[in-house]
Amino acid sequence: MMAKKTAATKTGKKRVTFEVEAETGSKVYLAGCFNGWEVGKKELVDKDGSGVYKCILMLTPGTYEYKFVINDAWCLDPGNPNFVANDQGTLNSCIEVIG
Repeated sequence: MMAKKTAATKTGKKRVTFEVEAETGSKVYLAGCFNGWEVGKKELVDKDGSGVYKCILMLTPGTYEYKFVINDAWCLDPGNPNFVANDQGTLNSCIEVIG
């Protein structure tokens, strides 16, 4: 993936881009503590058919745990070396949004 942070807005939220590579035609979603871990709330889009799926979230400063869901398989972010253990016995990717 690689979550990329950009400029803050007037609300104090930051634009964060999430991206991950997957097979063309895949169904890719972002689930995390910011959306109640609900699959289907935030779909990533491969606009140019290159297999790079992206989405943007507006997040307030803080630390967030997340995973990609690619064709129903929960996946760590391969572009982010930061992760934490979760209560399911697996790992979650982790990103810190700086204020």
